[in-house]
Amino acid sequence: MKKLKWILVILWMVIIFAFSSQEAALSNGKSEFVIQMFQTLGLDLNKIFGGQANFVVRKISHFMEYFILGVLLFNAAKGKFKLRKLSLFLILIVFLYSCSDEFHQLFVSGRTSRIRDILIDTAGGIVGFFLCYYISNRNGRKKACQKT
Repeated sequence: MKKLKWILVILWMVIIFAFSSQEAALSNGKSEFVIQMFQTLGLDLNKIFGGQANFVVRKISHFMEYFILGVLLFNAAKGKFKLRKLSLFLILIVFLYSCSDEFHQLFVSGRTSRIRDILIDTAGGIVGFFLCYYISNRNGRKKACQKT
């Protein structure tokens, strides 16, 4: 079961890499699709965010990709480290993977690399991790992050 959790982490990293491999026009098209889907549901993001709707959707996507990575890393690594080491491990993994992802985008047509995206990605991973930690403690498993 523990191997499966790490396989899910690696699989999600591959999915993030695949999203980053998409050329800018394709990536923008997906963001526009999301905007249209919300409009179909009665929520006009273009009205709410003006000309920044595409930008907002893209940044939320960055955050959510790494939020999921943080959740998966927490589930794979919990019980192996105390909270301090676990959080440092997670932040380091998320940060380094985000850096490598942004570097990779330098080689994709129409894509750029931005420090802002690294910060958004890392924040997403941290929020995912600490949400899992909070839920874990709330459910009475206060020793979830301690070595057994």
